[in-house]
Amino acid sequence: MSACCIRDPKWKDNSTTVKFLPRQHGDLTISYDVIQAYSNNYWAQITMDNHHPLSRLDNWNLTWEWMRGEFIYSTKGAYTLLKDSTDCVYGEAGNYYGDLDFSKVANCQKRPISWTSPEREKDSELGNIPYCCKNGTLLPPTMDPSRSKAVFQIQVFKLPPDLNRTALYPPQKWKISGVLNPDYKCGAPIRVSPTEFPDQSGLMAESLALASWQVVCNMTKDKPKHARCCVSFSAYYNDSVVPCKALLVPFTNRSAKAKAWARIKHLPLPNRAPCGDNCGVSVNWHLYSDYKSGWTARITLFNWEDYTFGDWFAAIQMKKSISAGYENVYSFNGTKMNDTYWPGLGNLVFMQGLPGLNYLMPEVDGKNPWDPRIPGKQQSVISFKKAKTPGIDIRAGDGFPAKVFFNGEEGSLPDAIPASDGYISFPVSQVGLLSWALVVAVVHVLFNDLNEWS
Repeated sequence: MSACCIRDPKWKDNSTTVKFLPRQHGDLTISYDVIQAYSNNYWAQITMDNHHPLSRLDNWNLTWEWMRGEFIYSTKGAYTLLKDSTDCVYGEAGNYYGDLDFSKVANCQKRPISWTSPEREKDSELGNIPYCCKNGTLLPPTMDPSRSKAVFQIQVFKLPPDLNRTALYPPQKWKISGVLNPDYKCGAPIRVSPTEFPDQSGLMAESLALASWQVVCNMTKDKPKHARCCVSFSAYYNDSVVPCKALLVPFTNRSAKAKAWARIKHLPLPNRAPCGDNCGVSVNWHLYSDYKSGWTARITLFNWEDYTFGDWFAAIQMKKSISAGYENVYSFNGTKMNDTYWPGLGNLVFMQGLPGLNYLMPEVDGKNPWDPRIPGKQQSVISFKKAKTPGIDIRAGDGFPAKVFFNGEEGSLPDAIPASDGYISFPVSQVGLLSWALVVAVVHVLFNDLNEWS
């Protein structure tokens, strides 16, 4: 006896297949991995990877928006800046979780703000996670690959109708920011193949996340008037300092120093006082010398903030192939980079503080109560050889950088360079003798260390 079986043409497969998108590249990527799941809550691990060689975040704040009523019950490796259970108690969470002690809930905000603290790195409750608790600092991989990653975990409670261990939805509208760092624009989370982790048993095995999403963030370029880092140009053959074009707010308490300096140099003052750049950090590029076989410049960093920049870095991108003649940075640790590091980063010199000199100190009070405040300063001479760059004209502009970066933030450059005839190529009344935000630093050096600015 035999039977013939024919497939029912009306039968449909009810199984669902999850489609994964390929992982994308970006300046900063965030991985949202569900590592444990229960019917009404789950644990997620959030991993931030900094990829760009000039990207950096200090005291980072990471935010997102819950779209389905979720709330954070507990955290490890980081914590939320506000511990408030009000939205839970008086919202849908309070109605559903009637017997839950909300005083222990980490955060009930729709847009929580997460941060990390170095004091809890070995804490059994809030720490003990690899790559956690780095004091909110993400360095570029060119400085320290071990500090270009940050990891923390959150326990997320869900609400109906998502009471199923497979009902997993990532938060949306991600945003990350830091102190005087580049601005980032983050895309929407995309579902990717489950992330692999080293097995907790210590064996040579890999464990997979239950579900993974990736968020890609890329740096955006500020408009000049919004720049937070200002660059000025000066040269040995010109007494003036050409300020950046980010001119915003006047600083009347610095007028006396600028007027005194102008009288000494017998230079006219504009009828209308120029405005300061109002930037937290300013950079002065001073063309120091130009001779037959080479040339030198001096780069000076001024910190006008009350914040100490630890493990700072700066970078200059020269025009044409000028950096091919790079020789040395004498007071900093300098490295010449090319397009093999990152597309578009050719002709770039990367600089960071030497051990023990990697702190750019904050602004401090002057010697006398009536003196203006003095910015923190770091300074070094950088030298170039002309053998590999024949035909360059240092005074005509080849000796001035095309781009300047501080901690990843691209600085606003001047519209002109110091002219060889002792004047600036545009009218003094347009920008003034000095950028008011640089007056204290420049005048202080002029009065107290004239030889240094010769």
